Amino acid sequence: MFFPISNSHINPIYLAVVGFIIGILGGFFGVGGSFIAGPALRLMGVDWNYAVGTDLAHIVGKSIVAARQHRALGNVDLKLGLIMALGTIGGAEAGAQLIQALKRTGNVNTVVSFVAIIVYLSISVFMLWESQKTLRLGKKASARKHPMAKAADLKEDHSAFGPVTQMIQRMKIRPMISLPTSGIREISLWTILVVAFVGGLFSGFLGGGAGYIRMPSMVYVLGIPTHLAVGTDLFEVVISASYGTITHAIKGNVDILIALVMHTGAVIGAQIGVVATQYFAGPKIRLAFVPLPLIGAAIVIYTLFTGHKL
Repeated sequence: MFFPISNSHINPIYLAVVGFIIGILGGFFGVGGSFIAGPALRLMGVDWNYAVGTDLAHIVGKSIVAARQHRALGNVDLKLGLIMALGTIGGAEAGAQLIQALKRTGNVNTVVSFVAIIVYLSISVFMLWESQKTLRLGKKASARKHPMAKAADLKEDHSAFGPVTQMIQRMKIRPMISLPTSGIREISLWTILVVAFVGGLFSGFLGGGAGYIRMPSMVYVLGIPTHLAVGTDLFEVVISASYGTITHAIKGNVDILIALVMHTGAVIGAQIGVVATQYFAGPKIRLAFVPLPLIGAAIVIYTLFTGHKL
């Protein structure tokens, strides 16, 4: 099928399957799946600027479906999501402007590819280290308290997030706010906005909702329990990705036909992913997330150094 906006030929079944996989990832991990979608579109010869803008467009509808499901399960902190949306929008615009600058110099594909590889590999290594550490500690605690209990049955508490999270939560940079739904009595508003801005920057630059940055940051920096971080991130993505889609569309970076085809698979996958979160403990969700950015990085490396496409 020919898509005239991005000037590319892509099998629509391929796009629907990619959308379905990304829908499951979004519902389960609270991420837009851009670490899969962007590389998957590049593999078909789509330039990075179109891959970024189109990915943002397709995840809006999918995130609405998944966020609604998570809201029904009590996994959304509306106050936190609305605050983060403000910072994310600013970051998304900054990322989109960087893409425009690279388009003018003709280096958009090379630079974005290298940045994507570094970011995806870094996230996977960190989350592998942390999730395994948390699971080991959980098993030890389970053995001491309940010899027959499984670590997966242990509930997360904020003491499990380590000294960095506790130090950030103790920072008294006013204004201070409380997040009752997330179990946080007091945290600096600026900390939340900085986390959101960084996530938005990657969203505008690499595409998607940048949940691969924001969801881990909500857990490890803000101290939000994993299930709430997943649901809240999806709610926030609805707002920020909508803005990102508009600003990229104005700049001519959105192939809406590709987005619509991907969306047909994404809405089904998103509902499956949401239900699946109810059967896994937080550390296991984070551990299962580890291979996904690695897959994205492998695809980017392949297209960057071989110049081949399917």
